[in-house]
Amino acid sequence: MLRVHDPFRRGQLATAALFCSLGFQYATWASRLPAITSHLGLSAAQVGLLLMATGIGAVAAFPLVAILMRRLGSRRLALVTAVGLALLLLAMSDLPDYPVALLVMLCDGALVAGLNVAMNAQGAALEAVHGRNAMARLHATFSGGSLVAALLASGMNTLTSTVLVHFAVAAALLLLLAGYARDGLLTEEQQVPRKETAAGAETAAGAAEGPGAAKSRGRWTMPTRVTLWLGAAMVFGTVTEGAMNDWSALYMKDVAKASAELAPMGIAVVSVMMVLARVFADGWRGRWGDGRIVRVGSAVAGAGLALALLSGGVVPALIGFACVGLGIAAVTPCVYVAAAKNGSDALTVVATMGTTGLLAGPPLIGFIANGSGLVWGLAAVAGCAVLVSVCSTQIRWTPAEA
Repeated sequence: MLRVHDPFRRGQLATAALFCSLGFQYATWASRLPAITSHLGLSAAQVGLLLMATGIGAVAAFPLVAILMRRLGSRRLALVTAVGLALLLLAMSDLPDYPVALLVMLCDGALVAGLNVAMNAQGAALEAVHGRNAMARLHATFSGGSLVAALLASGMNTLTSTVLVHFAVAAALLLLLAGYARDGLLTEEQQVPRKETAAGAETAAGAAEGPGAAKSRGRWTMPTRVTLWLGAAMVFGTVTEGAMNDWSALYMKDVAKASAELAPMGIAVVSVMMVLARVFADGWRGRWGDGRIVRVGSAVAGAGLALALLSGGVVPALIGFACVGLGIAAVTPCVYVAAAKNGSDALTVVATMGTTGLLAGPPLIGFIANGSGLVWGLAAVAGCAVLVSVCSTQIRWTPAEA
């Protein structure tokens, strides 16, 4: 790594490399989906199933990820899955047929699930060890990775139409990110606050992870009530986030009657506000506490979107979408931190439920829109944001700094 003497900054940069790599890998293959579709001659239904295979792979990998987290630890699992995702891009570059494509996407989902849990565990441990907030900015680097991938895809498309060349360059960059992260990630021994003595280290670690953490190291335990509330908050939060990405442009075009040039601004506004909010959210967490950030933020997201739907028009829609991006941005970082304090099994459950929300959310909104109209579909999204606020009242959050 670059010579960074501050242990917190060194760990933050290493973990950020993991978040960046996950966003970069996803956006890389997604950017060449039209070329993959054309190469395999896929129908729209087959493309939909191909995309769903990633989510199915992530959900199906849940038991394996829980076992690997306990046996390998977050550092080794993060590095293994990050390297695996890089190599999988090469497999995606020359898929021979549709069944193989489905298998590759299932594997991609499983590796994504492993990296998602491991990197969030690293982020939560970094906060616990150093007593400083970092998770929101780490999640912002995921979006940064997606942006870099989009720019690279645009440049590579200009130079060559060959997917293999593009994905080979991308895989090399991913391996460099994994190599950069390697030396800065926290080992299992380092994930205990430095001030604890060796004799009290195990007790301190168990307290930091939560009352069920010690038992979860040996075997799988049933989710606690708090874990289920955390999972519910994650599901409703990811449904809100994912649905806005998928349906905002269509709402702008078909309901708000925006021009073709303005229609994509819906997702742009949501994305920009989310990145900005995540850059500053760690400071807000320290000032007001995670619980207040989640409660108020999700309420703002739900109320802003509801008022936009009631008002109609392009400008109210953009304001409402901005409220969603601003309010929902810090939900997943805060929920991941709270889940990590309840042990690796709790973190795995919550991460899996988040993946389920991302997978099931957009189709569910589509089902509602098909039956009652897109306004009612997005009204359900507003309701999900409000439900995040309701769930947050049942969770023990990290308090504000004194």
